[in-house]
Amino acid sequence: MTNRSLGVRRAALLASSVAMLGLLAGCGGDGDGTASAPPTESGTAASATGTATPSDSGTGSGVPTDAVSNSLTPSAPPSPAGGTRCHTSELSASVGRNDPGAGQENFPVVLTNESSRTCTLHGYPGTAFVDASGKQLGPDPKRSATEPETVKLAPGQSAWAGLSFANPEVSGAGTATPAALLVTPPDEEDPLKVTWKSGAVPVSGNESSVRLIPFSPGTGA
Repeated sequence: MTNRSLGVRRAALLASSVAMLGLLAGCGGDGDGTASAPPTESGTAASATGTATPSDSGTGSGVPTDAVSNSLTPSAPPSPAGGTRCHTSELSASVGRNDPGAGQENFPVVLTNESSRTCTLHGYPGTAFVDASGKQLGPDPKRSATEPETVKLAPGQSAWAGLSFANPEVSGAGTATPAALLVTPPDEEDPLKVTWKSGAVPVSGNESSVRLIPFSPGTGA
């Protein structure tokens, strides 16, 4: 073989080795010998938009885990309407004995706790004299300026509110004889009906007003 032929062969071998080294370099990773995969479109979108991706601790819905946990945590039951207030369905009503004086007729309107829980009354009862058809007789009662107190009623206990009016024989007011007295507990809407057995009451004229004082403990007897 001639010297020219040997030179050409060496050149070819050298070129082949250089090409192989270049190919190996193109397949390398970050210097640890591991090939790195190109980024995917989905990975790029999640990074650009901040969209949450599912994880072992997440929900996969994009909603923070703590928000989901809070929404699933049972909340405390709401308090009963009215708190400790006595409701009409828990009470019975009655009218006590007349205690007349100085031309006035004075009656205790009594509410008794018939329930198994302790409840409270605060303020005045709603009252109205009515005839047998349920029609109100006379004007609405007037409330005194007495400061109300909160009365606590254990089961079986009572509170009374004063109802008074001028004796019609003394005042000369027009009268009617009611069939019943409707008594509505404070802050309630449904009344209790008490049969009225105490005769005529003033319903017209200047002296027809019925007056109320707020609840106090006891029956007023």
